[in-house]
Amino acid sequence: MSNCKCHEKDVFMPIECEIVHVEQVTDTEKYYTLLPSDPSVMEFEPGQILEVSLFGYGEIPIGYASSPTRKKTFDIVVRSVGRVSTAINNLKQGDSLFVRGPLGTGFPLDDLRDNNILIVAGGIGLCPTRSLIKYILDRRNEFKKFSLFFGARSPSEQLFLQDLAHWRRSNDVDYFETVDKADASWQGNVGVITTLFDQAQIDPDTKVIVCGPPVMYKFVIQKLLDIGVTEDSIYLDLERRMKCGIGKCGHCQINDRYTCVDGAVFSFSEIKHLGEAFDDEPWRSLHALISPL
Repeated sequence: MSNCKCHEKDVFMPIECEIVHVEQVTDTEKYYTLLPSDPSVMEFEPGQILEVSLFGYGEIPIGYASSPTRKKTFDIVVRSVGRVSTAINNLKQGDSLFVRGPLGTGFPLDDLRDNNILIVAGGIGLCPTRSLIKYILDRRNEFKKFSLFFGARSPSEQLFLQDLAHWRRSNDVDYFETVDKADASWQGNVGVITTLFDQAQIDPDTKVIVCGPPVMYKFVIQKLLDIGVTEDSIYLDLERRMKCGIGKCGHCQINDRYTCVDGAVFSFSEIKHLGEAFDDEPWRSLHALISPL
C-alpha cells in the first residue's frame, strides 16, 4: 500500500529545492542532488514522479533517481530536450528549482518483497529504476535473487558511472550490461538489451520491472514470456506518457485509466487489453508488435 500523502496537501503548490550538487554526466543529461524546503517531498516510494518546474518556463515530469532510504536530499536527472529542461540545465549549484509531488503510485513494493527480482533498464530508464535498485540494496534481506540488466546506446551515454562500477563488483546484485555500439575503450557486451538474457539465469517465478525506450518493451516482454514469467509479474513504467501529474489534463489517459494517477507503473496483464495504451507514438509500433502476444 502506498504511503503517499500527496492527497493531504495542495498538489498545485510547488516546493522550492536548493541545488546542492550538479554534474554534467553525458552530453545531454545533468544529475542533480536537491535539498527540499518542505520535508514532505521526501515521503516517496521508488518509481514515484515529481513535476519539476522553473518560473517563466513551465514544468516537466521526472522520476526520483534516489532511494527513499536517504532522508534529507534526493536526486533527479534532467535530459535537455526542450525549453523547460534546457532552462533547468542552465542552473548552477546554490540555485533553486521547484517541484510538486510525490505523484503516482510507484513500483509495487509489497508484491516485490520476498521474491526474485529482475530490473531491465534501457538508457535514461535507469534513473527511476535507480530509486528501486538503491532501495533493494539498502534492504537486501527483504528480497531474494536480484538481477539487473542495463543497456545504453554507447559507453559515453552510460549514467551513474560510480554506481555501475560498484554493481559490477557487488555480491548483492547480478549485474549485466550492454551497449548498442562500442568504442575503443569498451570491453563488455555489444548488442541490444535482450542479448543479456543469454548470459543470465532468470527463473520463471521472478518479478520484473521494465523501464526504457518504448521500442524495447515488446522484445523484453516476449523474452520474459518465453522464460515463463507470468503477465502479472511483469511491470512496465509508462512515465513517459505523463504531463500534469494529477489527472487533470488528460494527456496520459489510457481508456479509463490515467497514467499519472493509476500508474505510472502497471502490470502487463493490467494494460495489455487497453487499446489506447499503445496507440500513440512512440508506442504505436509497439502495439503492432505486441498484439499477437
